[in-house]
Amino acid sequence: MTAVEATSVTEEEQSKPLALRVGAELVGSFIVCFAIYSICTFGSAIYGVNMAFIAPLTGLAYAAVTMMLGAVSGAQFNPAISIASMLVGKTHVLDGILYIIAQVLGGIGAGAVTRFLLPTSEQVTLKIWKTPVINGVDKNSVSYATLGSYGVSFSITLAIVVELIAGIIIVATALNTAGANGKSNTQRAIAMGFAYGVGAAITYPVTGAALNPARATGIAIFAQNQGLSQEPLQQLWVFWICPILAAAIVALAAIVVSIIGAKKSASKSEQDSEALENVLDGDASVDADRHEGEQDEQSNAQTDADESVEAD
Repeated sequence: MTAVEATSVTEEEQSKPLALRVGAELVGSFIVCFAIYSICTFGSAIYGVNMAFIAPLTGLAYAAVTMMLGAVSGAQFNPAISIASMLVGKTHVLDGILYIIAQVLGGIGAGAVTRFLLPTSEQVTLKIWKTPVINGVDKNSVSYATLGSYGVSFSITLAIVVELIAGIIIVATALNTAGANGKSNTQRAIAMGFAYGVGAAITYPVTGAALNPARATGIAIFAQNQGLSQEPLQQLWVFWICPILAAAIVALAAIVVSIIGAKKSASKSEQDSEALENVLDGDASVDADRHEGEQDEQSNAQTDADESVEAD
């Protein structure tokens, strides 16, 4: 990522009114989160949707909304991406903060709508609906029911590792496709869809595939006090810390690469300048030698003429 790319993206973002860009982040986050909540609740309960479907469907949800709204705000939809974009200078700080607020509100709105649309009865409680959609570790992991019967469970350390790795994949993909020359919204949408799909495949068995603090927050609020094995808000910090740390790692790497690239460019410019100076000095030396040769020839001719006159 170069300084030129960062500047061009900032100018591109500023071409749209801030309120419109923030609104796009709000709407995009709501649609993405609602789609994922629906897949994990309705799909899991009725159609038996499992990771083989959840991973690609998660990727498709992000890809579709990126295609829809990418030209408006850059389609970040994830506080981790907004933080990384601010750190590398692709997004102004004020804009990034407003994006994050809008993203979280979109997730909360999706959580609220999902909560009140879910049908319940004495046999089908909210706990049954919420178990496959919340993000959690250990007893709140979607794999706990299977693993618990064998006396094992996924640890919080594993949860942090998989969420961090998935976060790095997603944030790096977002930064490398945002505003790069020759990249269309279609290319960016496909890339982000693949990144989120891979991230979901890595993390879903362990944490339920948070990947996005806004997605984790929206459902955790409305799953609180619903009789789950552990309260989701108590584990929510994992799904904020990991993406933010991933954003910091990717941003630092991008800044280092940019600095190294700038130094190499400066060094090449100096070498080219020195080579040009050497060429110019060589040309000047040749001209000087030629001028001296011409003067010597003129002096010799004058001497011969003088000698001829004396002889006569």
